[in-house]
Amino acid sequence: MFERVLVANRGEIAVRVIRTLRRLGVASVAVYSDADADARHVAEADAAVRIGPAPAAESYLSAERLLAAAARTGAQAVHPGYGFLAENAAFARAVTDAGLTFIGPPAGAIEVMGDKIRAKETVRAAGVPVVPGAHGDRLADAARAMGMPVLLKPSAGGGGKGMRLVRDAAGLDEQIAGARREALASFGDDTLLVERWIDRPRHIEIQILADGHGTVVHLGERECSLQRRHQKVVEEAPSPLLDAATRAAMGAAAVRAARACGYRGAGTVEFIVPGGDRATHYFMEMNTRLQVEHPVTELITGLDLVEWQLRIAAGEPLSFGQDDVTVTGHAVEARICAETARVAEGGARVDFLPSAGPVLLLREPAGEGVRVDSGLAAGTVVSTAYDPMLAKIVAHGPDRATALRRLRAALARTTVLGVDTNTGFLRRLLAHPAVVSGDLDTGLIDGVAASLVPAGVPDEVYAAAALLRHAALAPRPDAGGWTDPFGVPSGWRLGGEPVWTEHRLRISGQEPVRVLVRPGEVRVGDGGPVPARLLDAADENGVRMEYAGATHGFAHAAIGAGHWLGRDGDAWHVHGHDPVAAAGGGQTAGTDTLTAPMPGTVTVVKAAEGDKVTAGQSLLVVEAMKMEHVIAAPHDGTVTGLDVTVGSTVAIDQVLVQVTPEEA
Repeated sequence: MFERVLVANRGEIAVRVIRTLRRLGVASVAVYSDADADARHVAEADAAVRIGPAPAAESYLSAERLLAAAARTGAQAVHPGYGFLAENAAFARAVTDAGLTFIGPPAGAIEVMGDKIRAKETVRAAGVPVVPGAHGDRLADAARAMGMPVLLKPSAGGGGKGMRLVRDAAGLDEQIAGARREALASFGDDTLLVERWIDRPRHIEIQILADGHGTVVHLGERECSLQRRHQKVVEEAPSPLLDAATRAAMGAAAVRAARACGYRGAGTVEFIVPGGDRATHYFMEMNTRLQVEHPVTELITGLDLVEWQLRIAAGEPLSFGQDDVTVTGHAVEARICAETARVAEGGARVDFLPSAGPVLLLREPAGEGVRVDSGLAAGTVVSTAYDPMLAKIVAHGPDRATALRRLRAALARTTVLGVDTNTGFLRRLLAHPAVVSGDLDTGLIDGVAASLVPAGVPDEVYAAAALLRHAALAPRPDAGGWTDPFGVPSGWRLGGEPVWTEHRLRISGQEPVRVLVRPGEVRVGDGGPVPARLLDAADENGVRMEYAGATHGFAHAAIGAGHWLGRDGDAWHVHGHDPVAAAGGGQTAGTDTLTAPMPGTVTVVKAAEGDKVTAGQSLLVVEAMKMEHVIAAPHDGTVTGLDVTVGSTVAIDQVLVQVTPEEA
């Protein structure tokens, strides 16, 4: 076994790998960019080396800097985690050329399986069924010949980056161009392939382990059908779909695929199963690394996959065979991501937009059957420079119903204040009847997402924020001196009933709300007076309030003049709204001002001031966390203001472009 291992990654996977290294008595070396100097993985490692500024290309993607860090600290091996260089054959080869051990498969296996086109040809020759598809220079022609709908996929990478489902041939060329841009940005290669879209597909993958002595075993399957934008959101093991015969057939196919490329280490073979036909399966791709969702397999098998990655890389044989692998109970994992869910106009679609900010307060769940893999700590600054996944909450139980119930409860006990997350959305998703029954497919989330995003903000949230702001206006008891009774927000007036103090509040993505407060009562919006009062002062335990005869408790963190409030996985940043300042943006009457829906970088500008545009026309593209968001004209008109250029860094709600309608 190794004495010291460098972890060439960041965030929750770096923390996860360090945990196993510590248990095995192996020293860990973390690496960090300037943005991650105070990150949790840096604090938990035995040693840490700065490798460059925040852009990944100058730090986590720099093989030269990573190898220099390994040499400087005396590391004998490199664990790449997932993402970044984990599936980069050139990096694996550079590690071994430097005299170090790459904790992953051989570079040749990464090359074969990292190219989706070559991977399909390789496994097809081994007798593994593959999805019908095409590739080449005339991709659009091949797609049209195949017939809509089709799926565009980057050949060089996975994780949902650059994948596009195209249902209408009229938009095919633009979708191909967008997919190429995303693929190039994510993987440095814009090669695409097109595959026939399989209706109501289920995404099921097989975990394999292969040692250097000829043994290859599979550890059962994971159901990964709950996806959004082709990115997994919730995973579970075993799948509620498969019967024993199909499970055995898919496991055997995964072992053949691994043998076909000379695989070694931990890897995953991904299959697609057509809806309504559980006996049919097609190979999609092989992930030549540890998967994000590996904890569910660990919980049902009792195996530590990171430990076996280390042992196999150190030359040890597997100590068990296929017949020794047993499965106990059921496990489900939910990915906590920094994102804001907003229902698009008309309510037919939900946009999940990257979020950023400092973690002001963090509470992670615990309890029977609950596991947390997290890279978070209080004070962590979540940036749009990296992937939005922050943590994973995993639950295990004797059966699926128990695991789901434990995970919903764990998500309700998860609190992250300071940055928007999808925690509350996940809790509601896991309670959806289709999820509870196991009737899953990769399009389920898109179909039900709008029903899982609350239509508005509960009145008690605005009431709590107003009461906190109101309490802050009162003079401190220890201030001393004379207090003007007319200057205290008590509502007291000579000879009359108490008057209301007005608070105008705003939550991003919501319309401003007027809240009135006087002793013992609150009015939210157009509602009538409601009995309300703070039961205690806000502290590290949160804040409690009595509202309409019920007691409400919130996790609480103050930032500037605003307040973050959290409950049951949901969180709200409530801040003051100045209608005069909001109306003073300098725009002309009749102008629609388009603002940034998320913090990010402007990557494409397709318009200029004075241009005539039509409704729906793309004006510019904002990218964050490798996700593109198109800013389109809301109506026919003229661009009368353009405040950004390519490369501009923008904040959420920042003005980008102004379009004056024709009639104006």
